[in-house]
Amino acid sequence: MDLLKKMILDKGHVIDENILKVDSFINHQVDSKLMEEIGLEFYNYFKKVNITKVFTIESSGIAPALMTSYNLNVPMIILKKQTSSILNDDIYQTQVKSFTKNTTYNLTLSKEYISKDDQILIIDDFLANGEAAKGAIELVENAGAKVVGIGIVIEKSFQPGRKFLDDLGYDVYSLARIKSLKENKIKFVD
Repeated sequence: MDLLKKMILDKGHVIDENILKVDSFINHQVDSKLMEEIGLEFYNYFKKVNITKVFTIESSGIAPALMTSYNLNVPMIILKKQTSSILNDDIYQTQVKSFTKNTTYNLTLSKEYISKDDQILIIDDFLANGEAAKGAIELVENAGAKVVGIGIVIEKSFQPGRKFLDDLGYDVYSLARIKSLKENKIKFVD
């Protein structure tokens, strides 16, 4: 997606060869026009699949997932990283290791918002090692539902997440695939 790649080049900051900071347009300050385009891009790719819900993990995936669900005309469900005091025991939960924060958290889904008949599209801001996607997939499958696609805004192709998801047979669509962040230079997969 050309607009996204341009913004990554113009406004992204390479922290080190593994971390790209995009907080000025994706995950702190959100560029609404970019999110509108991202939602349309995911819609156009996945529109022929019978998607009943769009799932994302709080918080950086919310904006692209919302625009995608809007275009698909289906609900968006936010998987929580912290157990809320208002959630009862009717939850699915799994542990996920965050690459960026180097921490582990409990990913939580209320049983109220998923059924065995649901066909889920997972949307996330980044794909690195695939741990977040793995956790979301586990919650969906524990409910007896099916993951029918995974949309990624920025994929770090030099890390093992894509191969992991491909090996499991999931349809992964990434809008910007980064080949390398070495020497403070952003290089995309052609």
